[in-house]
Amino acid sequence: MLDYVIRFSLTHRLLVLTLGVIITAYGLFTVSQMPIDVFPDLNRPTVNIMTEAAGMAPEEVETLVTLPLETVLNGLPGVERVRSTTGIGLSVIYVEFGWNTEIYRNRQLVAEKLQLAKEKLPRGVTPVMGPIASIMGEIQLIGLSSPSGEVSALDLRTFADWTIRPRLLSVPGVAQVIAIGGGVKQYQILLSAEKIQKNQLPLEEIEKALSKISLNTTGGYIDLDKKEFLIRNIGTIKSEEDILNSVVGLHLGRPVFVRDIAEVKLGPQIKRGDGSVNGKPSVILSIQKQPGSNTVELTEKIDEALKELEKSLPKGAVFHGDLFKQAHFIEAAVDNVEEALRDGTILVFIVLFMFLLNFRTTAITLTAIPLSLLVTAIVFHFFGLSVNTMTLGGLAVAIGELVDDAIVDVENVFRRLKENKTLENPLNTLHVVYNASSEVRNSIVFATIIVVLVFLPLFYMSGIEGRLFIPLGVAYIVSLIASLLVSLTITPVLCSFLLAKDKLIDHQDGKLVKFLKNWDRKLLVKSLDHPNVVFGIAGTLFVLSLILIPFMGRDFLPKFNEGTATVNILAQPGISLDESNKLGTQAEEILLKIPEVKSVARRTGRAELDEHAEGVHYSEVDVDFKEGGRNRDVVLNEMREKLESISGVFSNIGQPISHRLDHLLSGVRAQIAIKVLDLTLIHSEAKLQKFTKLLMVQRDLLIFRSNNKFLFLKLKFNFYGMRLDNLA
Repeated sequence: MLDYVIRFSLTHRLLVLTLGVIITAYGLFTVSQMPIDVFPDLNRPTVNIMTEAAGMAPEEVETLVTLPLETVLNGLPGVERVRSTTGIGLSVIYVEFGWNTEIYRNRQLVAEKLQLAKEKLPRGVTPVMGPIASIMGEIQLIGLSSPSGEVSALDLRTFADWTIRPRLLSVPGVAQVIAIGGGVKQYQILLSAEKIQKNQLPLEEIEKALSKISLNTTGGYIDLDKKEFLIRNIGTIKSEEDILNSVVGLHLGRPVFVRDIAEVKLGPQIKRGDGSVNGKPSVILSIQKQPGSNTVELTEKIDEALKELEKSLPKGAVFHGDLFKQAHFIEAAVDNVEEALRDGTILVFIVLFMFLLNFRTTAITLTAIPLSLLVTAIVFHFFGLSVNTMTLGGLAVAIGELVDDAIVDVENVFRRLKENKTLENPLNTLHVVYNASSEVRNSIVFATIIVVLVFLPLFYMSGIEGRLFIPLGVAYIVSLIASLLVSLTITPVLCSFLLAKDKLIDHQDGKLVKFLKNWDRKLLVKSLDHPNVVFGIAGTLFVLSLILIPFMGRDFLPKFNEGTATVNILAQPGISLDESNKLGTQAEEILLKIPEVKSVARRTGRAELDEHAEGVHYSEVDVDFKEGGRNRDVVLNEMREKLESISGVFSNIGQPISHRLDHLLSGVRAQIAIKVLDLTLIHSEAKLQKFTKLLMVQRDLLIFRSNNKFLFLKLKFNFYGMRLDNLA
């Protein structure tokens, strides 16, 4: 079959070259249209359920809302894990399904279960499914502030909620826009106990009346003069005056108005979070994308929408559009890998030319690189894969091997053509090229298959690891197989066109090749004369490599520089929002004094509609850096040292994407996760000891036992040689 492929290519040379040109053109077009992202699709099908239970304490929410919902959802087909977070007046449940399930079917199943669970929930509590979002979904942070103070915080939030958010949600690919800070504007009716007592109105009656003061009602319709007229009672409140003039009851036959028992003023809704930019109170909008959306293109569309909205900004308000953009990291990462591909190609060209000293043979060999990469891009397009750091990394690893098959074929063809010239009756050039390519075809195919087999175990990885590394294996294997096809088709055709001239065939080896061949021959002879020495050295190196394995560090992913930092600041639980804001502002001012810091954006507590049930004691500060400056490690160390000066808080410095990966793996955005399990149900001491021994096998798990309760400390790094009492 392989001989037939080579023969067909040489007998239809123009067709093969034409197909090569078409593949090149289509591949270039495909590359320009492919989605670009930071990582492959890591989104496990997950359905988020948020339930607001106003006024309830976390214990009540856990008992009355979270547990009933978890009980109902646990039995769904395909569910692998159900986890929840409960806060003051909020329950958030994450239902994680298997990788092979379909997200829309999962949401339908969850919706059916939620209908059944409504009967078990307190009155007025309704669970709501969150939007379909990506784990890397937070692609951009936008700030809205009024440096001069002309626009109030309430007006900034109103503009963000009613103008900016609807416009951004209309951009295809945007899943959610969450605003925090400023305060949601509302009319507040402040009752006077003295006036209520004077008018002798019960609170239940007042509450019932106030709940209906802003309703439109209908009275059906009437027919007059052969026409139909709709009867409407317009009761919607439009101003503060309308509220004051609303009737709430009767006293001695006289109507009692709101103005008689209360005062009305504008104010913010009760807040569980706040925001600021560069130490100044602001509104921050977090934009989340849908899975599969092109982050770079979506960011460009969002920026265009923001430019349109800038024209309608209230006087004195300004946008802060570059607080955080995931697209910056993606572009930098892709550019770095593209540079690696470019530099690798240049190095391959230099090495080939140094050995071959012939532009034509070098050019024929190098055609395998672009053609293989473009064929890989076409395969990615049909399989729905994206351009990301992992797929580009696979191509970067393969770049040196893409020319292996072609160079073997070119070298053998070149050698056979030189031998053919010395014959009394030289054969036809096409016949020589065919024979030469056929001679090495088995070696080329076997070598490629062996390398492909080495990467096959990657495809058996499951979970998040498989989703992350399988695209790398696909990129590597597809590009390698593409280079094999190129060496069997286009390479022989180019050899027949470019290596047929007598002057080229007379070309001799260069001095470097002659020196290396001579040195290689001597080394080979000595190795064959002393086999025991060779085996001894190889065995010693192998044993040394095994000894060094336990001393190697372990991590899920290599450390990378995202260009930004995320600072988590935790105060004592129970702190007020105002006090937490002061501590957060103090941290912002400290960070802004560092020369390399460009801007900071702080989000304290939880925003409305947000699925993160963070308390008001928690602040997340996104730090953007200027280009250049000191080494990144030096800057981060200075940030840690200066933040330690804030008393009563704990700070942790990380990176946005790294934090989200931690959240994906363990459910928490932290380096250390502590799990507490109650094993009091295990009554047998023998079973308890067996269970303890089973857990102790894990190297990175520390266990504290107290009255049959175990505290598990799961670590991302080794704790060898550290006493347990040092962890207090």
